[in-house]
Amino acid sequence: MRYHVIYDGNCNLCVTFTQLLEQFDRGNLFDYIPMQDEDAFSQFGITAGDCQMGMILIDRKQPEQRWQGSDAAEEIVRLLPLGDAFIAAYRAIPGMKWIGDRAYEQVRDHRYNLFGKRNSTYHSQYPFGCQTTDTCQSP
Repeated sequence: MRYHVIYDGNCNLCVTFTQLLEQFDRGNLFDYIPMQDEDAFSQFGITAGDCQMGMILIDRKQPEQRWQGSDAAEEIVRLLPLGDAFIAAYRAIPGMKWIGDRAYEQVRDHRYNLFGKRNSTYHSQYPFGCQTTDTCQSP
């Protein structure tokens, strides 16, 4: 796994996105840290307040390389098969990046009202710290 994804494990939308990403990636590129697990993400110098600004993607080999919010979502998509072409087309449309950034901010700030809040934190079947996909999957 080359990247760590920090997501809101209590947000229905965030969990759905994480579950879709798990299905596509199957632990090959990404492992996952819910923003409710402060012990895990604090080792990257990230605070709970940082997490409130949106999802975070961290390069495991170069932890200083990170993306947050809509930039993290775009980078995740770019890393998936055919994602680079999709992101290039998205960015080529004048004003689309600006609109996407503003839309992300609105969803981020109102995610519980718009999509609901889970009663318990979702923990990925590919959690932070797993070394192989065989040992990380849920039974």
